[in-house]
Amino acid sequence: MKKLEEKIKSCKKCPLGMLRTNAVPGNGSYDAKIMFVGEAPGYWEDQKGLPFVGRAGKVLDELLAEIGLKRENVYITNIVKCRPPNNRDPSEDEIKACSPYLDRQIDIIRPKIIVPLGRHSMSYILKKFGFEVEPISKIHGRTFEARTLFGKIIIMPMYHPAVALYKPQLKEELRKDFKKLREILDNV
Repeated sequence: MKKLEEKIKSCKKCPLGMLRTNAVPGNGSYDAKIMFVGEAPGYWEDQKGLPFVGRAGKVLDELLAEIGLKRENVYITNIVKCRPPNNRDPSEDEIKACSPYLDRQIDIIRPKIIVPLGRHSMSYILKKFGFEVEPISKIHGRTFEARTLFGKIIIMPMYHPAVALYKPQLKEELRKDFKKLREILDNV
C-alpha cells in the first residue's frame, strides 16, 4: 500500500495532478472490514493530504462515533485522489485516470463492505461490480452482494456526508443507513 500511495502522490495522469497542493491517497486501517469511498478531495483535504478532514469529515466522524467506530477502524478514500477546481464534480476522464488506484486499494485491503459516499462513487462502484445504477435517492442504504477473487463483498451506497450540511433533513437518513451498516458489520 505504501508503494501505491507514493505512486498516487507523484501522479500526473490528468490535469488535476498539476493543480493540487497534495494528492489524497486515503487513510485508515489496511485491514479494515469497511472501506468508505468518497468522490474527490475538497479544499481542506487538498491542504492536508488526508480524506474527509473538512466539514463533511466532521459529519462522517460523528456518524462513525454513533455506531461505535473510529477512523482507525475503517479505510477512507476517494475515487479521484486530487481536488477538482472549485470543488466541482470529478469528470469522467478524471475518474477513468484515477480509478485504477481505487481498484488496487480494494484489492490490497479486501474489505468486506464498501460504502460509496455520493452519486459518483456509487455509480463507479456499482458499475465495477456489474450492478445497474439508479439514483442515489432510491438506493441509499440498500445492499448489493458482489463476488470477488477474495470472497464476497457487500456494497452499501449512502448519501455523501456533505448532504447533511446542505440538506439537514437528510442527516436522519444518513443516521439510519449508518445504523444498518453497524448491523451488517456485526454479521460479517
